[in-house]
Amino acid sequence: MSRKAGRPPIQRELRDLIRRMSRENPLWGAPRILLELLLLGYHAAERTVAKYLLRTRKPSSQTWRTFLANHVPDIAACDFFTVPTVTFRVLYVFIVLRHDRRRVVHFNVTDHPYAEWAAQQIIDAFPYEEAPRFLLRDRDGIYGDYFKTRVKGMGIEEVLIAPRAPWQNPYCERLVGSIRRECLNQVVVLHEAHLRRILEAYFEYYHEARAHLSLERNSPVPREVEPASRGTVISIPQVGGLHHRYARAA
Repeated sequence: MSRKAGRPPIQRELRDLIRRMSRENPLWGAPRILLELLLLGYHAAERTVAKYLLRTRKPSSQTWRTFLANHVPDIAACDFFTVPTVTFRVLYVFIVLRHDRRRVVHFNVTDHPYAEWAAQQIIDAFPYEEAPRFLLRDRDGIYGDYFKTRVKGMGIEEVLIAPRAPWQNPYCERLVGSIRRECLNQVVVLHEAHLRRILEAYFEYYHEARAHLSLERNSPVPREVEPASRGTVISIPQVGGLHHRYARAA
């Protein structure tokens, strides 16, 4: 009776374990998994381990997402977005966002952004040694050498996203989308001072009233759960009546 040439098949338990390790650790290759197997008392060849690795495509953003998740308390992000006025004048809004509680720690408006102005906004955002470890931003030309020098002098490490990859700055992009959908798309901006007042009102609502799923269904400034014993529910208009905050009052 003839036998098939080649290595004998490995046990199903070991095959399943190799696939599990591959699925749970997408950055591991066959050598790394083999080391774990040896430490668990399994014996297999590296080529055998490679044979049973999962062949699904690794998400290109896995490492980036891991970085964002692991350093949430240490990351701030900044970004520009434009707002047209009723006279078709283009205003630039600069925002600085802390990742941990999605707080907008600073914003400003200008019609002529330049590197020195942008650098001053970072300085204003983080006084008294409150600077984050990392500053996440895109590769816009506005961030010139002066901006880089001032940020470095504050002890902040700049983390640049890939070209044409706004999804790598997700919290800022989501915030800008919320500002447009929930506020700016519903009003006509008259001038710079008017836009500043609108954004101040929106950020007050955003910080103190607007709940976020990612913040355990609470707002950046946590709201206290109000039991029914505190009275009836009342509504408090915010952002010129575009939104309301609900609270209990005796």
